[in-house]
Amino acid sequence: MKKNKGTMSDELRPEYDLHKLLRGAVRGKYAKSYRAGTNLVPLDPDVRKVFRNEKAVNEALRLVIELGRIGKRPSHAS
Repeated sequence: MKKNKGTMSDELRPEYDLHKLLRGAVRGKYAKSYRAGTNLVPLDPDVRKVFRNEKAVNEALRLVIELGRIGKRPSHAS
């Protein structure tokens, strides 16, 4: 049995207020970065407070990578 296409409605549910949802929204905000192949990773608010810019995030991640390498090095028996 086919569904009647005329029964669909384009109306949003009452709990969705587009004015609230789109407040401060910027169309295409990340489009340039996306096309450049940049990985965008949203940060949680508590992390954002500590790492104010991309340089700080990159330095911390490089430190984590280096610590991982140190932990994987075989220890020499004495």
